[in-house]
Amino acid sequence: MNSNFKLALLLAGTAALGACSKKAPEQLPPPPAEVAPTPAPTPTTPSGPAVGSQAHFENAVNGLNVIYFDTDRFNIDNTDAAALQTQAQYLARYPQIAITVEGHADERGTREYNLALGERRANAAKNYLVSLGVAAGRVNTVSYGKERPVALGSDEASWSQNRRAVSVVVN
Repeated sequence: MNSNFKLALLLAGTAALGACSKKAPEQLPPPPAEVAPTPAPTPTTPSGPAVGSQAHFENAVNGLNVIYFDTDRFNIDNTDAAALQTQAQYLARYPQIAITVEGHADERGTREYNLALGERRANAAKNYLVSLGVAAGRVNTVSYGKERPVALGSDEASWSQNRRAVSVVVN
């Protein structure tokens, strides 16, 4: 084939393609449908009380939010120490939570004596928690003395239940 013929074929092909140019449509097609974003999977939360609630605290420490004392005593024994260690572990896991330790006494003795004894019991629990690494500012204390008994009765069984320190989550 000669070069003039090749050139002619090339020009004819270009002209033919130019004749096939598209015309703009009279009506534009509809815009693509909006695709709803796929929602991110929601993390499953375990059923149970909300973190930071009193119920969550009590469940997490297996009900060891109460420690008991002997008559006219405010010392922390081995059983109390184990309970307070469990509370300290919970507080380490949830640093945004603060507690109040309530000191209580049984009905025997004067109001003033029992308020002072309840305060010593609450402070003993607080000091032990602080010694385990809980920031002192996260633990408040209050004494109710003999004003808030959990067991009504004038016998040793009732009194032993009322000689206590109770840790309560502050909301």
